Amino acid sequence: MALVLFGAMLPLDAAHAAETEAAAKATAAATAHAVPGFWDPRRRPERPDLSRLTVIRFLTETDYPPFNFTGADGNPAGFNVDLARALCEEMKVTCTVQMRRFETLLDALASNRGDAIIASLAVTPQTRGKVDFTDPYYRAPGRFVARKDAVMPEIRPEYLEGKKVGAISGSAHEAYLKAMFTDAELHSYPNDEALRAALKRGEVDLIFGDAISLAFWINGTDSENCCAFSGGPFTESRYFGEGVGIAVRKGNDLLRQSLNWALFRVWEKGRYTDLWLRYFSVSPF
Repeated sequence: MALVLFGAMLPLDAAHAAETEAAAKATAAATAHAVPGFWDPRRRPERPDLSRLTVIRFLTETDYPPFNFTGADGNPAGFNVDLARALCEEMKVTCTVQMRRFETLLDALASNRGDAIIASLAVTPQTRGKVDFTDPYYRAPGRFVARKDAVMPEIRPEYLEGKKVGAISGSAHEAYLKAMFTDAELHSYPNDEALRAALKRGEVDLIFGDAISLAFWINGTDSENCCAFSGGPFTESRYFGEGVGIAVRKGNDLLRQSLNWALFRVWEKGRYTDLWLRYFSVSPF
């Protein structure tokens, strides 16, 4: 699927005014709904020579909603796909989006069947050894969830002394609880379903896990409107990773820098916030 996106040219003053207005609207919307931000407005990246880019072949995953899925029209859809399209529009570069099974993406990139992976690929020491990454464009923090009648606005280790807290056995979230919340009573469960059922039954006071999947559970029918986030996000990279970036082949600095520039521009104009609010009705942050 090819996508050619060119924006109409505006006079400089009008363009600046439009961007300022868009940014103001995005900021206002974000105040009521936490939106992750990984870009420092004081560190504006330099515009690379985009004329050297003729086409970008994005690779993405087949089935990881809401980030990647097949739309009603049979075409790729989701947060990652819409973000890729926004980047292409910003760079005014022709792009294609190809869906593949997640486990085949790195091999497809290495064998030049695509130019960039935008598929919620986590930045880790292992993946850094195979590809180069753009700056992170989101993270998957850890968060606590409680039943609605016991929500806590803030959570610190001393607040959970003697509380029963559930986590998935062997997970980074369990390891974090063992290291940081030593006075809590830890209960381990084999999977998400068992963990969430324990909270609904009142077997534990809180559960701790991946905020993105928990956000969709809270807002979905399976939770039966039982529960809500307690406290804020935990983002320690040692436990929860460095974030998610767009992967390119090793040494492809032009594409990596171009994508970094476009990510900053999309965020600066408020389009990233618009996308986030469209896909995440309950914020993981």
